[in-house]
Amino acid sequence: MYLLKNALVYAPEKIGVRDILVAGGSIVAMAENLTVSMPDLETIDVKGLIVTPGLIDQHIHVTGGGGEGGPVSRVPEIPLSKLVACGTTTVVGVSGTDSVTRPISALLAKVRALTAEGISGWMYTSNYALPPSLLSKTIRDDLFLVPEVLGVKIAHSDHRSSFPTIDEMLRILSDVRVGGMISGKVGVLHIHMGDLPGGFAAFNEIIDRGIPAKHLRPTHCARNEKLFKEALVWIKERNGVVDLTSGGSCYAGSPVIAVKTAIGEVGPDNLTMSTDGGGSIPRFNAAGDMVGLGTGAPSANLEILQGLVKAGLALETVLPLVTKNPARYLELKKKGRLEAGMDADLCVFTEDLTVRHVMAKGTFLMRDKEIIVKGSFEE
Repeated sequence: MYLLKNALVYAPEKIGVRDILVAGGSIVAMAENLTVSMPDLETIDVKGLIVTPGLIDQHIHVTGGGGEGGPVSRVPEIPLSKLVACGTTTVVGVSGTDSVTRPISALLAKVRALTAEGISGWMYTSNYALPPSLLSKTIRDDLFLVPEVLGVKIAHSDHRSSFPTIDEMLRILSDVRVGGMISGKVGVLHIHMGDLPGGFAAFNEIIDRGIPAKHLRPTHCARNEKLFKEALVWIKERNGVVDLTSGGSCYAGSPVIAVKTAIGEVGPDNLTMSTDGGGSIPRFNAAGDMVGLGTGAPSANLEILQGLVKAGLALETVLPLVTKNPARYLELKKKGRLEAGMDADLCVFTEDLTVRHVMAKGTFLMRDKEIIVKGSFEE
């Protein structure tokens, strides 16, 4: 049990100085000047420090991505310490191009391992393949039978995708929607967006044919300027939700510019941000040959958050993109906010947003900038 005294709380909205009582993995109380007397209670004075919800990364290759350049280009798995170091306490794992050596069962195992090691993990089933790569017989079965599965991932308008037709996407979405209904989940189709044209035109037709926009979740939406502008129209005209990648290629050079522009045009409410951490960032020439390969950094959400604040945006404006918004749109009901009854996932920052402490599910994983809980095979 912990009592954090004198915290400057962003919940994610700025609410001022509060004391936070944590017990049993949850926030029990949050108020001014709490007086608590309990056995085994540790009181920690965090005066002058900022306390926020733990960061949520809703698109991260925890098993490693890559493979476009052969076996040597397979990106390693992400260890727990890399997530803790940047304040990430919740992940939604994804798979990508390689559906052969990165099976979906391996993603489920990694998500469960991270959850056992200390943070919270969910996932999308499938990858770039059609028919979808599943854990069971059907999409509905995956959603109902596997608690960690929040929806299905596909790739669209990308030369590595399976080029799904609108009818194929509608059939997948129908299963996602019904699977969500019977499992008590929102059910989303998480869509990797590539550089080829036609992405949002297809989504508009899908909406016109009866599927609610809440089930479509395009990501990598700032990879080129045309796609970025279409994404903002999607928000304005369809009330859609758009995910911007903090750790991948960006038409504006820096995701700071793209996110700041998006917030200026449509506000923060329908925006989320994810790292693509562990995913490959291949570079292809005009002939379609891979000529270079980078990887997404799990720290990118924190780095872009810091950059946005340095660029003049208020922390309470940008923090929802990696806390409240992904929790709300994925219906992770105990995540993304600081208030009584929520999971005790906390980041404690210095004034310049350097991570000082990290707590997940009521347990400190980092204290005084030192990671004290690591993954099973980390020294």
